[in-house]
Amino acid sequence: MALSLSSTSSIFLSLLTLSLLYQLSSSSSSSDVHDMLPEYGFPKGLIPNNVKSYTLSPTTGEFEIDLGSPCYVHFDRLVYYDKKIKGKISYGSVHDVSGIQAKKLFLWVSVTDIKVNKDADMIDFYVGVLSESLPAKQFENIPACKSKASWTRTTLVDSIVVNEDLLHHGDLTSRVMLLMH
Repeated sequence: MALSLSSTSSIFLSLLTLSLLYQLSSSSSSSDVHDMLPEYGFPKGLIPNNVKSYTLSPTTGEFEIDLGSPCYVHFDRLVYYDKKIKGKISYGSVHDVSGIQAKKLFLWVSVTDIKVNKDADMIDFYVGVLSESLPAKQFENIPACKSKASWTRTTLVDSIVVNEDLLHHGDLTSRVMLLMH
Protein backbone atom coordinates (compact mmCIF):
# COMPACT_ATOMS: atom_id res chain seq x y z
CA MET A 1 0.00 0.00 0.00
CA ALA A 2 1.55 3.26 -1.07
CA LEU A 3 0.85 6.55 0.64
CA SER A 4 0.53 9.67 -1.45
CA LEU A 5 2.66 12.70 -0.72
CA SER A 6 -0.33 14.66 0.59
CA SER A 7 -1.36 11.93 3.09
CA THR A 8 2.25 11.57 4.28
CA SER A 9 2.40 15.37 4.76
CA SER A 10 -0.92 15.34 6.64
CA ILE A 11 0.26 12.56 8.96
CA PHE A 12 3.56 14.38 9.59
CA LEU A 13 1.80 17.69 10.34
CA SER A 14 -0.66 15.94 12.68
CA LEU A 15 2.17 14.26 14.59
CA LEU A 16 4.13 17.51 14.77
CA THR A 17 1.06 19.39 16.09
CA LEU A 18 0.36 16.72 18.71
CA SER A 19 3.99 16.77 19.78
CA LEU A 20 4.01 20.57 20.16
CA LEU A 21 0.73 20.56 22.11
CA TYR A 22 2.09 17.88 24.42
CA GLN A 23 5.29 19.84 25.03
CA LEU A 24 3.35 23.03 25.80
CA SER A 25 1.00 21.39 28.28
CA SER A 26 3.33 18.96 30.02
CA SER A 27 6.34 19.34 32.22
CA SER A 28 9.74 19.69 30.75
CA SER A 29 12.96 18.53 32.33
CA SER A 30 14.70 21.73 31.23
CA SER A 31 11.97 23.95 32.65
CA ASP A 32 11.65 24.53 36.38
CA VAL A 33 8.42 25.71 38.01
CA HIS A 34 10.47 28.20 40.03
CA ASP A 35 11.64 29.84 36.79
CA MET A 36 8.05 29.96 35.50
CA LEU A 37 6.65 31.81 38.53
CA PRO A 38 8.31 35.21 37.75
CA GLU A 39 6.73 35.07 34.26
CA TYR A 40 3.40 35.35 36.11
CA GLY A 41 4.59 38.07 38.51
CA PHE A 42 5.31 35.75 41.48
CA PRO A 43 8.61 35.30 43.31
CA LYS A 44 10.49 32.00 42.85
CA GLY A 45 10.18 31.00 46.50
CA LEU A 46 6.42 30.55 46.59
CA ILE A 47 6.88 26.79 46.04
CA PRO A 48 9.36 24.65 48.03
CA ASN A 49 12.47 23.00 46.59
CA ASN A 50 11.26 19.40 46.26
CA VAL A 51 9.27 19.75 43.02
CA LYS A 52 9.27 16.49 41.10
CA SER A 53 7.32 17.73 38.07
CA TYR A 54 4.65 20.17 36.97
CA THR A 55 2.18 20.68 34.16
CA LEU A 56 0.73 23.95 32.95
CA SER A 57 -1.93 24.54 30.32
CA PRO A 58 -0.92 27.71 28.47
CA THR A 59 -4.50 28.27 27.31
CA THR A 60 -6.41 27.86 30.59
CA GLY A 61 -3.65 28.51 33.15
CA GLU A 62 -4.55 25.31 35.00
CA PHE A 63 -1.51 23.78 36.66
CA GLU A 64 -0.55 20.80 38.75
CA ILE A 65 2.67 20.56 40.75
CA ASP A 66 3.90 17.21 42.05
CA LEU A 67 6.24 17.38 45.03
CA GLY A 68 8.55 14.54 46.02
CA SER A 69 6.69 14.35 49.34
CA PRO A 70 4.36 16.51 51.41
CA CYS A 71 6.27 19.03 53.51
CA TYR A 72 6.36 22.06 55.78
CA VAL A 73 7.96 25.45 55.22
CA HIS A 74 8.12 28.29 57.72
CA PHE A 75 7.51 31.83 56.45
CA ASP A 76 5.75 34.25 58.83
CA ARG A 77 3.34 31.33 59.22
CA LEU A 78 3.94 27.62 59.13
CA VAL A 79 2.79 26.34 55.73
CA TYR A 80 1.98 22.78 54.70
CA TYR A 81 2.35 21.71 51.07
CA ASP A 82 0.55 18.53 50.04
CA LYS A 83 2.23 16.17 47.58
CA LYS A 84 0.01 17.58 44.80
CA ILE A 85 -0.76 21.30 44.40
CA LYS A 86 -3.34 22.48 41.87
CA GLY A 87 -4.79 25.77 40.74
CA LYS A 88 -5.32 28.20 37.93
CA ILE A 89 -2.66 30.87 37.34
CA SER A 90 -2.80 34.17 35.49
CA TYR A 91 -0.51 37.17 35.79
CA GLY A 92 -0.35 38.16 39.47
CA SER A 93 -3.05 35.76 40.60
CA VAL A 94 -3.65 32.09 41.44
CA HIS A 95 -7.25 30.90 41.89
CA ASP A 96 -8.84 27.61 42.94
CA VAL A 97 -5.73 26.58 44.90
CA SER A 98 -5.66 23.15 46.50
CA GLY A 99 -2.82 21.48 48.36
CA ILE A 100 -1.56 24.43 50.45
CA GLN A 101 -2.53 25.05 54.08
CA ALA A 102 -1.34 27.60 56.62
CA LYS A 103 -1.38 27.35 60.40
CA LYS A 104 -3.41 30.11 62.02
CA LEU A 105 -3.57 29.92 65.81
CA PHE A 106 -4.55 26.29 66.47
CA LEU A 107 -6.12 25.63 63.06
CA TRP A 108 -4.89 24.58 59.65
CA VAL A 109 -6.68 26.63 56.97
CA SER A 110 -6.68 25.92 53.24
CA VAL A 111 -5.30 28.65 51.00
CA THR A 112 -7.79 29.22 48.17
CA ASP A 113 -6.24 32.15 46.27
CA ILE A 114 -2.91 33.97 46.07
CA LYS A 115 -2.46 37.46 44.63
CA VAL A 116 0.51 39.76 44.10
CA ASN A 117 0.13 43.30 45.43
CA LYS A 118 2.97 45.02 43.55
CA ASP A 119 2.18 48.49 44.97
CA ALA A 120 2.74 47.31 48.54
CA ASP A 121 5.34 44.65 47.60
CA MET A 122 3.19 42.03 49.35
CA ILE A 123 1.71 38.64 48.55
CA ASP A 124 -1.94 38.27 49.60
CA PHE A 125 -3.08 34.81 50.69
CA TYR A 126 -6.80 34.15 50.76
CA VAL A 127 -8.76 31.65 52.82
CA GLY A 128 -12.19 32.10 51.32
CA VAL A 129 -13.03 35.80 51.77
CA LEU A 130 -10.40 36.37 54.48
CA SER A 131 -6.85 37.31 53.56
CA GLU A 132 -3.43 37.88 55.04
CA SER A 133 -0.59 39.79 53.39
CA LEU A 134 3.04 38.78 53.72
CA PRO A 135 6.09 40.68 52.43
CA ALA A 136 7.09 39.46 48.97
CA LYS A 137 10.72 39.58 50.15
CA GLN A 138 10.06 36.39 52.20
CA PHE A 139 9.54 34.47 48.97
CA GLU A 140 12.64 35.57 47.04
CA ASN A 141 14.58 32.40 47.84
CA ILE A 142 13.32 28.88 47.17
CA PRO A 143 12.60 27.37 50.60
CA ALA A 144 13.81 23.96 51.74
CA CYS A 145 11.12 21.43 52.42
CA LYS A 146 10.98 19.85 55.87
CA SER A 147 9.24 16.57 56.57
CA LYS A 148 8.20 17.73 60.04
CA ALA A 149 6.86 21.02 61.29
CA SER A 150 9.52 23.08 63.04
CA TRP A 151 8.59 25.76 65.53
CA THR A 152 10.33 29.01 66.27
CA ARG A 153 9.83 31.40 69.13
CA THR A 154 7.39 33.50 67.11
CA THR A 155 5.17 30.54 66.27
CA LEU A 156 5.29 28.80 69.62
CA VAL A 157 2.35 30.74 71.03
CA ASP A 158 0.28 30.03 67.90
CA SER A 159 1.21 26.36 68.01
CA ILE A 160 1.05 25.23 71.62
CA VAL A 161 -0.15 21.69 72.00
CA VAL A 162 -1.43 21.20 75.52
CA ASN A 163 0.33 18.26 77.13
CA GLU A 164 -1.73 16.51 79.81
CA ASP A 165 1.38 16.15 82.01
CA LEU A 166 1.71 19.94 82.14
CA LEU A 167 -1.91 20.31 83.18
CA HIS A 168 -1.34 17.99 86.12
CA HIS A 169 1.87 19.69 87.26
CA GLY A 170 1.02 23.29 87.97
CA ASP A 171 0.44 26.48 86.13
CA LEU A 172 0.47 26.04 82.33
CA THR A 173 1.11 29.75 81.67
CA SER A 174 4.31 29.86 83.70
CA ARG A 175 5.59 26.73 81.94
CA VAL A 176 4.87 28.23 78.53
CA MET A 177 6.71 31.42 79.54
CA LEU A 178 9.70 29.32 80.59
CA LEU A 179 9.71 27.67 77.17
CA MET A 180 9.70 31.05 75.43
CA HIS A 181 12.73 32.40 77.33
